[in-house]
Amino acid sequence: MEHRPLSELSTVADVKIPKQAPALPKRERLDRWAELLERDPNHVLRTLDEIEWKPKAERLAMRADNSALTVAYSDPVLRSEGLLSDRFGDAVRFFEISEHDAHVVLCSCHGGEAMLAEEAARRVRGIRSPSLWGLYFGWFR
Repeated sequence: MEHRPLSELSTVADVKIPKQAPALPKRERLDRWAELLERDPNHVLRTLDEIEWKPKAERLAMRADNSALTVAYSDPVLRSEGLLSDRFGDAVRFFEISEHDAHVVLCSCHGGEAMLAEEAARRVRGIRSPSLWGLYFGWFR
């Protein structure tokens, strides 16, 4: 038997590494994201520009430097749990949220080109607990 590094095996075989489900439950992943945002509540974050008007493929690939997603992706714990990038689609999958909920947290139409991290954290907590949306946002779903 010949031993080769995994990186070389993919050139001679169809190697598939099984994806593991995150160890943290959905609620804890969302709580961690909110807590990361709350560490610097006055930090100004960029929003994603008009998410709802983009074709699906473009929407899923959207990102912005210094966004709420950048804060999540900069966390080694969330990355080790499986957050693949700071792109919209990767966040929707990882946090197990709907595109609508991600839109509420991240889109420019809910507050302009930028928002404070404390506002982003409030929105994350709102999508985590939809029954409390009125408390977090002052409006109901």
